[in-house]
Amino acid sequence: MDWLDEVKWDASGLVPVIAQEQATGDVLMFAWMNREALQRTAELGRAVYFSRSRNRLWFKGEESGHVQQVHEIRMDCDNDVLLLKVTQRGHDPSIACHTGRHSCFFQRHEDGRWKTVEPVLKNPGHIYSQGS
Repeated sequence: MDWLDEVKWDASGLVPVIAQEQATGDVLMFAWMNREALQRTAELGRAVYFSRSRNRLWFKGEESGHVQQVHEIRMDCDNDVLLLKVTQRGHDPSIACHTGRHSCFFQRHEDGRWKTVEPVLKNPGHIYSQGS
């Protein structure tokens, strides 16, 4: 059996993916992959996701320069979620989020509201020439 056939793809042919920083264990982001994105990620050793809004493959860092080098690809016990152990590379290796922050998970629930708890490391306007 092909290793890609063991993944439980959803009705749209996608699987959820969590990117975790290998060195710190920080959860950097959540995204989706289709079969081709997962295959390309394994071949290239670089994170390739599927953008649902653009309906195409999204090579992480193609616009921002914030590339994710993939060290490991793991699958959960139900075969329906993937975990990438990554190292951020590129212009600003500490930035994984399109908001210019280290992680996409920068809001914490406190006292019945969401509080921003991570700073913007670089203005997104300086990262993206045509916006995010």
